[in-house]
Amino acid sequence: MKRLFDLSFALFIFIFLAIPMAIIAILVRTTSKGPALHWSQRVGQNNTIFLMPKFRSMRTDTPQVATHLLQDPKAHITPIGDFIRKYSLDELPQIFSVFKGDMSFVGPRPALFNQDDLVQLRTEVGVHLLKPGITGWAQINGRDEIPIPEKVKLEVEYLKRQSFLFDLKIIFLTGIKVLSAKNITH
Repeated sequence: MKRLFDLSFALFIFIFLAIPMAIIAILVRTTSKGPALHWSQRVGQNNTIFLMPKFRSMRTDTPQVATHLLQDPKAHITPIGDFIRKYSLDELPQIFSVFKGDMSFVGPRPALFNQDDLVQLRTEVGVHLLKPGITGWAQINGRDEIPIPEKVKLEVEYLKRQSFLFDLKIIFLTGIKVLSAKNITH
């Protein structure tokens, strides 16, 4: 049932947002050098690596590390990068990862390939068995502002409580968080 929901919702989102996504892609391309999309190596279900697309919000020479690990993240942001990150517009291409089956709408956010501490904690508690999501319980409970151990505790809570209705609640609360642009530090 979750996969059917993911496919149906991804199709609806794509139809509804195809023109805004095309505009964002054009803006990214015209305001900075490089492609509109950035393909990030991420850790997926069962700790398999997959490529996840995002609208590029950082310069092409930015190191492949979590944003909070950059010495001066603002120095790497493209002219429209702050805006598309603030409203999570950079995440929209991930619906293609949902179509492909690498991601779900709800689940733990996929770790970067080099976030060994996060991957290890998730593996120890079984969170690695979940398909990663565009949004998740940890995102609506702190997003960028919570430390990794707290994030993993919230992901364990999701693992135990997961259901279709809980996913719908998380999607609804994500919409509220995105529109308010709260808990985003980079």
